[in-house]
Amino acid sequence: MSNKMKNMRAFLLSLMAVISLSVSAQNVTVKGTVTDKTRETVIGASVVEKGNTSNGTITDIDGDFSLSVPSNATLVVSYVGMTTQEVALKGQRTVNIVLADDAQALEEVVAIGYGTAKKKDLTGSVATVNSETLAAVPVANATEALQGKMAGVQVTTTEGSPDAEMKIRVRGGGSITQSNEPLFIVDGFPVESISDIPPTDIEDITVLKDTSSTAIYGSRGANGVIIVTTKNGKEGKMSVSYNAYYSWKKVANKLDVLSARDYADWQYELALLTDKLDNYNKYFGNYQDLDLYDNVATNDWQDLTFGRTGHTFNHNISLNGGNDKIKYAFSYSHMDDKAIMKMSDFKRDNANLKLNHKPVKNVTIDLSARFSRTKINDGGANDANSSLNTDKRLKYTVQYTPFPVPGLSDELNSDNEEPNSLLINH
Repeated sequence: MSNKMKNMRAFLLSLMAVISLSVSAQNVTVKGTVTDKTRETVIGASVVEKGNTSNGTITDIDGDFSLSVPSNATLVVSYVGMTTQEVALKGQRTVNIVLADDAQALEEVVAIGYGTAKKKDLTGSVATVNSETLAAVPVANATEALQGKMAGVQVTTTEGSPDAEMKIRVRGGGSITQSNEPLFIVDGFPVESISDIPPTDIEDITVLKDTSSTAIYGSRGANGVIIVTTKNGKEGKMSVSYNAYYSWKKVANKLDVLSARDYADWQYELALLTDKLDNYNKYFGNYQDLDLYDNVATNDWQDLTFGRTGHTFNHNISLNGGNDKIKYAFSYSHMDDKAIMKMSDFKRDNANLKLNHKPVKNVTIDLSARFSRTKINDGGANDANSSLNTDKRLKYTVQYTPFPVPGLSDELNSDNEEPNSLLINH
């Protein structure tokens, strides 16, 4: 080998050594911490040099990491359920990285009781109504807001009184003799009903229709599980919101009833059929004088019983705010429901307080208190099975005599007579 070739080879080796030393000299040790938007440390987050996947590390129990990379490198930080973030160092040796939740990724996971499952495995078995949907429907009962919102969930009213219980059936009834009511879970605790919770206090309502929920809640979840999450305090300045609505209601249609003349004429025909003309003459007089009833004033008991215009006034005020140490949410709701039936009304007051306090790292104290007071006056509408006719207002509205009949009015107060059968029973 000539001297010229030897000199060229020595020159190239020297140049490669210089380049290698230059690259090594540019590598720096970068340290940092990875947290989420609530400032909680993210454990096990992946930190990798962009373009060199073999050079990487993960965060420790405190969310810290240390990695040797070129000073002008870009770090790729990722974690399951969070948005991947790229951080250009630009000579920095200490970085603090905040990862945001990946809403799209979270949609793929559904919390079921104490565990999680992929949403694709539960399609058709989980349905959710959020706070925006609840706020858009002016209802007094949170259960009413579920009507027509979820496939396979039937919500019906048991009767027409202001405090009527809402009946929920998830995929129909599964028992003939036992209860078909679903299990209600409010903020992680089982309750008997959610009718006393104002819709404005609810963050979302999730219905578990899958029978696999019995693996978590046991036989109590066999008829479905309704999970209610109430609103929590949020970090930031105190926000005050006020919501109110007013509605009125009236009977859409009433049945036609007999006039005084028609009623007396009908009683005469009834007396002929039952051979009780003596009773007719006793209460209504001679049939030849029937024209005397043409100008007799009558009472429309439908109008007197449920002919008024009812109204509902519902309003709510809530306070929400806090900081990184303590967050609070307080709300007060008042509802006044005056039904169309006389002496029938419903009033409810609700107060709800939720506190979230974090005195030290990794320690959280939650406090939840709820107060509810209800005043109900159903006007006797629910006493249709009572032995007293005076309690059966709704049942006998179209049956009472349209005018006072001497002697017959005393019979109407009898405990064992029905209004339209008096002549037959005598």
